[in-house]
Amino acid sequence: MKKLILAATALALSTTVTTSISAQSAQERLDDRYNRALAAGYKALFMCSAISHAEANGTSRTAESVMEWELTGIQAPLDQMVREMPFEIVRHDNGTVERVKVEWAEDSQPRAAIHLDNDRGCALNPIMGPGHYYGRPANAVQSRMRRYQSIAEAPRALRPSFERAFSGAYGEEARTTTVLVRHNGKNVGERYVKGFDHATPQRTWSVAKSIAATVVGAAVQRGDADVGNSADLGFKRGEPRAEITIDHALRMASGRYTDTPGNRTDPLYWGGASILETALDWPLVYKPGTVYRYANNDTLAAVQAIAGTFEDHPPSELFAKLGMTHTVAEIDWRGQYIMSSQAWTTARDLAKLGQLYLNDGMWDGERILPEGWADYVSDPSGPQPEGTQWGYGAGWWTFRRPEGNAFAGIPDDAFAARGNRGQYVVVVPSRNVVIVRRGEDMVGTRFDIAAFTRDVLAALEE
Repeated sequence: MKKLILAATALALSTTVTTSISAQSAQERLDDRYNRALAAGYKALFMCSAISHAEANGTSRTAESVMEWELTGIQAPLDQMVREMPFEIVRHDNGTVERVKVEWAEDSQPRAAIHLDNDRGCALNPIMGPGHYYGRPANAVQSRMRRYQSIAEAPRALRPSFERAFSGAYGEEARTTTVLVRHNGKNVGERYVKGFDHATPQRTWSVAKSIAATVVGAAVQRGDADVGNSADLGFKRGEPRAEITIDHALRMASGRYTDTPGNRTDPLYWGGASILETALDWPLVYKPGTVYRYANNDTLAAVQAIAGTFEDHPPSELFAKLGMTHTVAEIDWRGQYIMSSQAWTTARDLAKLGQLYLNDGMWDGERILPEGWADYVSDPSGPQPEGTQWGYGAGWWTFRRPEGNAFAGIPDDAFAARGNRGQYVVVVPSRNVVIVRRGEDMVGTRFDIAAFTRDVLAALEE
């Protein structure tokens, strides 16, 4: 009997281990398939956006250039997968990009990113989705050939910091593509890496959050929104999420839970899911306005709160007013703006965004943002991030926290837009300066924007 019991026990343990290994292997296969689908979406979208936006602006990007810059040094495990996946760029009869298809599984249709038009850019279809756009058909839009006269190289005083920006002095593996300095309302110096120029857009990543805060500000100025109003995330009157305001969302203080750190929204960004599916319905875990948690979904909620105004006042209207003619806010397959990350623009356009804040929201005699909006977005009055010298305002980072400024040599009123892979726009009102740095930094590396800002400000005093 004892032997039978031991044998039964051994069989049960063996069965449990076999089942566990089998289940683990099945999960690993599932994860690998999902990651391959994400990698294909990542590649399709970047190929579509980088190439079509550049061509719309009268410049060009090759697939090889996109592979070298945007598709190198990205997060694991997508990095290696992206390199190996075959792709096809399909063009309209007039030569403009129609869509990009990327193969990822023998039993599935390719992932497809479709170029809609020059105002909405490229949209990524869901995994297993067709090769055409779910919404209205893409338009074969002629390229908008906008050319600009180049300005002079940086003044002598700025050249050392510009050289260091491209040599790796502010981060060994940082890969700078562009630096630009605007002072007293004029671009006083800019430089580009080979293959990029003043008309070459790059993805903003989270600099789009600061653009989103500007779009919200324009809606407030028009009387179409109030940051103190509910962001309308509660389904019923009295439901706790109805207490989340637009201000809470802009300050990353909605109190909602998400299952991953907030700077990863892979199902939306690369999986082809929509904002309405992924960004709005998370439950509360903290009282709104009490806890900071960096979350793409909060910015998306703030933008969604004013989505009803976009039919009459799309983001492109604001960009046109500011002369940001190389800037495109892209959408998901259901037509919602992914303004937590997915905007494409140039250094000169970002310098104009910064200038708007130096002007306290005025542009060509028209009030675009409410008076004092620059103070509002740069005020770290809400709950603050932990473990960093940076403070957070409303869609913009600040060089000061409520307890003070830890960045020597940088004025207390300075604030910044910051994005993945080294996208920065620094605004220094007391010095009338805007600093833009664009890059495609390798994952895990960081460009020291504070040191660069400090050096530029010091140089401008010479």
